[in-house]
Amino acid sequence: MKKLFITTLILISSFCFSQNSEWTYIFDGKSFNGWHQYNGESIGSQWSISNGELVFTNNRDSKQDIVTDNEYSNFELSIEWNISKGGNSGIFYGVQELPDFDEAFKTGPEIQVLDNKNFLTSTKLHKSPSLYDLVSTENKALQVKNHGEWNHLILTIDHKNNIGTVKLNGQFAFSFPLSGPEWDNLVSKSKFRYKEYYTKKAGSNEEFLAFGAFKSGKIGLQDHGSDVRFRNIKIRKLY
Repeated sequence: MKKLFITTLILISSFCFSQNSEWTYIFDGKSFNGWHQYNGESIGSQWSISNGELVFTNNRDSKQDIVTDNEYSNFELSIEWNISKGGNSGIFYGVQELPDFDEAFKTGPEIQVLDNKNFLTSTKLHKSPSLYDLVSTENKALQVKNHGEWNHLILTIDHKNNIGTVKLNGQFAFSFPLSGPEWDNLVSKSKFRYKEYYTKKAGSNEEFLAFGAFKSGKIGLQDHGSDVRFRNIKIRKLY
């Protein structure tokens, strides 16, 4: 599957870059315009802005994930992150704000932001820059910078070709399916298969798995109780 994704990636990248679509900054470096707290209106007290950076400082409040006002479907996201020592955070895509859920990770898949050196985890599926609990990199040459240093993530989400791609610090990390049998198989082996990630369809008693189910959604940044900074957050549409 991975060889197929790499081949597909090359073809898709050539196509996407030929579109000449412009980057749009979704964080202006000086205000929270375009962002709000998940299932809320204001921004939580743990978030601030300093030197053009979006800063999360843990003060023991909880569940202060923030998400974009706008939704995105087929796009390329460029973002830099700097995690604290032993820190843990995340970057989400495809987030939907549903009344049954109080955190972004229950609908939006997460690119893990982690201090790999000092945060102990038993599986590489939880290390940065994995698609949390689903897909990890097999690129042994991939350089993930330590806490206190800036890492540059490029996340490509292409539902038209059913492929997501993660690059970190200019290096290919991995590709993954966005839906279909291969995606379902990944989810079936993860924590996200459990009932807590299900919700009822509007106007019906029928339940469905909400996690990763949406082809359009918001970008989200995680409150996981660790100090973290983000900057240069920009996006461009593929189609």
